[in-house]
Amino acid sequence: MEQPNNRAVIVGVNLQDRPDFAYSMEELRNLAEACNIEVVGELTQNMAKINGSHYLGSGKIDELLGLAEGLDASTVIFNDELSPSQIRNLESALQKKVIDRTIVILDIFSERAQTREAQLQVEVAKLQYMLPRLVGLRESLGRQGGGSGMKNKGTGETKLELDRRRIEDRISALQQELEKLVARRQVQRKQRQKTGVPVVCLVGYTNAGKSSLMNAILDRYMPESNKQVLAKDMLFATLETSVRGIELPDNKSFLLTDTVGFVSQLPHHLVKAFRSTLEEVAEADLLIQVVDYANLEHQRMIDVTNSTLKDLGADHIPMIYAYNKTDLTGEAYPQTSGDNVYLSVKEKAGLEELVELVKEKVFQNYVECEVIIPFQEGRLVAYFNANAHVRETTYEPNGTRLKMECKSADYEKFKHLFADPIEAE
Repeated sequence: MEQPNNRAVIVGVNLQDRPDFAYSMEELRNLAEACNIEVVGELTQNMAKINGSHYLGSGKIDELLGLAEGLDASTVIFNDELSPSQIRNLESALQKKVIDRTIVILDIFSERAQTREAQLQVEVAKLQYMLPRLVGLRESLGRQGGGSGMKNKGTGETKLELDRRRIEDRISALQQELEKLVARRQVQRKQRQKTGVPVVCLVGYTNAGKSSLMNAILDRYMPESNKQVLAKDMLFATLETSVRGIELPDNKSFLLTDTVGFVSQLPHHLVKAFRSTLEEVAEADLLIQVVDYANLEHQRMIDVTNSTLKDLGADHIPMIYAYNKTDLTGEAYPQTSGDNVYLSVKEKAGLEELVELVKEKVFQNYVECEVIIPFQEGRLVAYFNANAHVRETTYEPNGTRLKMECKSADYEKFKHLFADPIEAE
C-alpha cells in the first residue's frame, strides 16, 4: 500500500521586517515536524500587508506552485491564520492541501490530549476554527436556486447549512460537558484555597522544561511519592494541568502546578478553550517562568509568555525566572541573582536555590519565635513538630521550650496557652 505524501512547503509573509520573522518560520517548521510532516521547502515574501485574497502576491503564487511541484509536496503550510476565502483561493490556485499555523497547532494539541477535559477543549477549539471555513469542496457545491428556505437551495448549500448546524450543536454539547468538569475543578481549587497552602505555578514556553523541573523537585523533596508527570523533549508534551503537593524538610508545604506551554501566535481558539485550565495560573500565589536559557531566542520566548500571561489576567502575580539548561551555555550555575535562578534540571543543580527563593516569596506570613508550652498542653508540642520548623527543643520546670519558625496565624491562635512567650520576630 502506497504511503501518503507528507511532504510540505512552508510559506510566510515578513510584514515590515518583523524582528522575530526568521524564528517564527523556524518554529513553524518544528510545529510541522511535530505533526509528522516533512518540510521540504520554504518560501517567504516581504510585504507591507498581507494580500487579502491569496495571502501572497500573484507572482509569488506562481513561484510557490512551481516550488511545490518541483519538490513533490502535497501540502502548503502558511505561517499565519488564513481566512476562509484565502484557503479557498489558494487551494484553487495551487491544487494542493492548504493549511495554516493554527490548524497545525490544533492538530498537535489533538494528538497530545490525554484527559477528557483536554480532549473536549481541543475539540471545541477545532470546531470553532472549522465553523467559518465550511466552504465545502468547490466542485460539489451546487448552485443555489432562487427563493428562500432550505427547499430552494442547491445540494452543496443545503449540506453546508446542515454541517454548520451539526457543528454548532456539537460545540454546544461539548461546552455543557466542559462546564461540569470546570465546576468540579473549581470546587477542588476552593478546597485547596481553604487550606491556606500557597500555590506555585510553572509557566513558560513549550519544551522549556516545566514538567522536567516538576519531576526533579518531586525527586528531591518527595522521593517516595511516585507522582511523576509526563516529560518529553517535544512540543506540547503536557496539555494537562498537574498539581502536586511539595512538602519541605522544615514542614512547610506548597502546591506546585504544571501548565500547558505557550507558543508565539497561540491560536485564540485554543486560549479561549483552555481558559478554564489556564485559570489555575491566574489564581496562583507565585509564578515560576521556566526559560530554555540555551535557546538563542529565549528573550522572545519570555516576551511571548509574558504577553500570554497578560491576556490571561495573570501579569500581576509575582514571578521568579528559572533559567533552565544553563549547563549548555557555558555560564556559571547554580546561582541566584534577584528573582532569577540559573539552574540545570538535567544535572539536578539549582533546585535548592530555586526552592529557597520560592520560600522567600510565599512564606512571608511566618515568624521566628521562642515559646514555653506547659506540660498539660503537650498536644501543642506535637502540633508544632508537625506544622512548624522546630529548631530546638528543651525541657524546663514549667514546660517545653521550643525555638521555631511557625505561621504567624498559629502563633496568634495559641499564644494565650503559652507560658511566658517571647515576642515573635
